[in-house]
Amino acid sequence: MELAFIPSPSRGVLHLGPIPLRGYAFCIIIGVFVAVWLGNRRWVARGGRAGTVADISVWAVPFGLVGGRLYHVITDYELYFSDGRDWVDAFKVWQGGLGIWGAIAFGAVGAWIGCRRRGIPLPAYADAIAPGIAFAQAIGRWGNWFNQELYGKATDLPWALHITSSTDGRVPGYYHPTFLYESLWCIGVGFLVIWADRRFKLGHGRAFALYVAAYCVGRGWIEYMRVDDAHHILGLRLNDWTAMVVFLLAVLYIVISSRRRPGREEVVEPGAGASGGGDGDSAGASGEGDDSGDDEVVDLEKSAESAEPDESADAESTESDEAESAKKS
Repeated sequence: MELAFIPSPSRGVLHLGPIPLRGYAFCIIIGVFVAVWLGNRRWVARGGRAGTVADISVWAVPFGLVGGRLYHVITDYELYFSDGRDWVDAFKVWQGGLGIWGAIAFGAVGAWIGCRRRGIPLPAYADAIAPGIAFAQAIGRWGNWFNQELYGKATDLPWALHITSSTDGRVPGYYHPTFLYESLWCIGVGFLVIWADRRFKLGHGRAFALYVAAYCVGRGWIEYMRVDDAHHILGLRLNDWTAMVVFLLAVLYIVISSRRRPGREEVVEPGAGASGGGDGDSAGASGEGDDSGDDEVVDLEKSAESAEPDESADAESTESDEAESAKKS
């Protein structure tokens, strides 16, 4: 008899009248809010305006959701387009199935559009939201728990996940909770990026690249434990190969970027400092008044200096006239 295990929910959806409340969707939504909240705090700390991260996320989030779903459907097309399957299920996002690789790639396109519209460098924005994305993934993985999906190999460990559903080929039993492993790993990645960013002042997209590289390391060994159907290449799951390739690209970016553009951006959002508050504007106005006052003082001094030679010249001419008069007399 199992003395300890992680129970699975009896169902992943509750109905509020005709409105379904799905645990998977709630996890995604909460994750997005956390990412935007933390990203906004980091963006303001870097010198940006409050609210900019949320404005750009209006572009990034929808693109990310579409990209994540496309990646899943393309890489697992047999679940939707093979014999006996209904292709309409490809649009049922609430049933699970968002590929992080597609979500990040398409989300970056949406973020680029939003940044371009505001004249903001995409790498600086990516650095600000990187830890928040990691924490959002950690929360979003609990959506897999609600759907009883993406678990690992059978195990008798005390933290085994108890699968009770038998739909879609599931076999009830006790399995490695890979959703939990990835959730904890993402939390660690988020704190790693925050620490490294404070310690080394990462800039020009290197904080985001560190997040990508660190996530790929964890995704590699977690993916290897999963038992759900997946395409294999040379004995490894497709997502393992993807993680390795993306990891190498992220590390290469960090190396090249640190050599070509060391340090961190001084300005992340044009005009943010000027609109930061009225005190700065009034201080600037008073500063202009002081400068004009200094100019007046300088002009008076120059006038005084120019006047002194004239007075001495008049005195010299008067003395010479008196001397000539004395000689004549």
